[in-house]
Amino acid sequence: MAKSKNIINRLLHSDKADMKPETASQRPFTRVNYWMMAACLLLIIVGFALMSGGGSSDPAVFNPDVFSTRRIVVGPLMAFLGFLLMAVAIIWSPRRKH
Repeated sequence: MAKSKNIINRLLHSDKADMKPETASQRPFTRVNYWMMAACLLLIIVGFALMSGGGSSDPAVFNPDVFSTRRIVVGPLMAFLGFLLMAVAIIWSPRRKH
């Protein structure tokens, strides 16, 4: 019984002794990466917001605003750039000081 308590106690508390805090050089992303990803996410949200709307309350009436330049060119372009730049933000690796 005492042996099993000792094993359980060792298993429960062994992780705390082995854990060491990560240094900045061991982390996959830096603060710059997170800021870039946040800006890209905002760009994607704005792009989708620009594409929204243009519907009609009466289904028998056509609303030509559906084909506005903002909805079919500017909005998709902003969303696409946001996705493209998000990949760059994830891959971005700032130069490390040696």
